[in-house]
Amino acid sequence: MTSAANEHPRVPDEERNGTVKPSGSTEGPKVVALGGGHGLYASLSALRRVTDRLTAVVTVADDGGSSGRLRRELGVLPPGDLRMALAALCGDDEWGQTWRDVVQHRFGSEGDLKDHAVGNLLIVALWELLGGAGTAGSTVAGLDWVGRLLGAHGRVLPMAAVPMDIVAEVRGADPARPGEVTRVKGQVACAKTPGSVLGISLVPADPPACPEALAAVEDADWIVFGPGSWFTSVLPHLKVPALARALTTARARRVVALNLAPQPGETDDFSPQTHLEVLQAHAPDLRVDVVLADGGVVDDPAALDKAVQALGGRLVLADVAADDGSPRHEPARLAQALVQIFSE
Repeated sequence: MTSAANEHPRVPDEERNGTVKPSGSTEGPKVVALGGGHGLYASLSALRRVTDRLTAVVTVADDGGSSGRLRRELGVLPPGDLRMALAALCGDDEWGQTWRDVVQHRFGSEGDLKDHAVGNLLIVALWELLGGAGTAGSTVAGLDWVGRLLGAHGRVLPMAAVPMDIVAEVRGADPARPGEVTRVKGQVACAKTPGSVLGISLVPADPPACPEALAAVEDADWIVFGPGSWFTSVLPHLKVPALARALTTARARRVVALNLAPQPGETDDFSPQTHLEVLQAHAPDLRVDVVLADGGVVDDPAALDKAVQALGGRLVLADVAADDGSPRHEPARLAQALVQIFSE
């Protein structure tokens, strides 16, 4: 079944900072959102308007920039995607906007602090103060403390208790050998290597899942996958064995929010339905209840609907894109689409 785009009207400008929780609910459903980076930032910016019971489960495979430096120097989980998730959960009042800007701020010096994000340093400092950076207890406690400081509308958890590396199978990484498949290690390398990504795995292959993340998934009413970098932000959750089992067996219903455009370096030639086919290949037992896409970027709704049905779900087309033409979700529109899905 495909819902028409006009079933999700645009949210008036004056309502964009408000909440749009399902009718009859004072708190909203229990929602777990999966991903990392800018995609998860978009979904959390929408979901905090929908529910007060929100948990982000974040990928911890970043090996570049400030996160990569802290990971290599201190042996900690890369904090960058965790920081971005916390920033997305900040409110729209002065307190929330100020702390969001503080934790996202990067130093512009030419010294050792160059390009370090303030929030990354704050998170790692709390990890060290609360029992030693890298210990399971300090990791979650530190994130909870930062969330309290920011007034975050939800909780942020890592998907695993140890840092990990993504390994991608890439066809055509060497332009001189377009048919050759090579293994590329590291999130940054996976995103930047030319060619077509065929699949991913993790090193270590069986990392310990975060116990609090497993509990949140098992208790959830809804689980939201995407939007985001498909191979480096969304699919890694399904390669952590304990987390993958929880995601496939949980009583929750599942939503996949598709990207508005292919991700350069990862999914350059992907259609919306190709994203779902890759998802199914990486998690054959995963049942999907709803796939949400922007009708303005779907060239072949019938083909997408067929791919959605193969996952056991239904397709909802809605106007969720920003007005500026960029491949970016407008939080209030995405929130409006999600609240209607959660209410059905």
